[in-house]
Amino acid sequence: MLVRDAMTTVVLTIGPTHTLRQAAALMSARRVGAAVVHDPDAGGIGILTERDILNSVGRGQDPDTERAHAHTTTDVVFATPAWTLEEAARAMAHGGFRHLIVLDDDEPAGIVSVRDIIRCWVPARGQVPA
Repeated sequence: MLVRDAMTTVVLTIGPTHTLRQAAALMSARRVGAAVVHDPDAGGIGILTERDILNSVGRGQDPDTERAHAHTTTDVVFATPAWTLEEAARAMAHGGFRHLIVLDDDEPAGIVSVRDIIRCWVPARGQVPA
């Protein structure tokens, strides 16, 4: 199975000046754990995850004044739609992260998460593995 079969194609994209509260509200409303941060002035595409927001709040930072750019991972590992799920899982395990931005022709085409991969590998709820 390939990344294109598991990825979410509706990508939440925010700007670098969004506050963490704004980012969290958008992520919550869309029920996603990560947002693509598009910052052409800083070199392009990064990712902000729920863990980044949690870490900031845990350090006592104000989510109404902290901006996405200060918490965005910019050294991103990107997947392609043609990667296997094994390749994506290996990249996540090696890098210690739970989301991969999927690029197609250098543009975000989706995001694949650990949860997406598990959904593909594990039988549907209610089915007992043989």
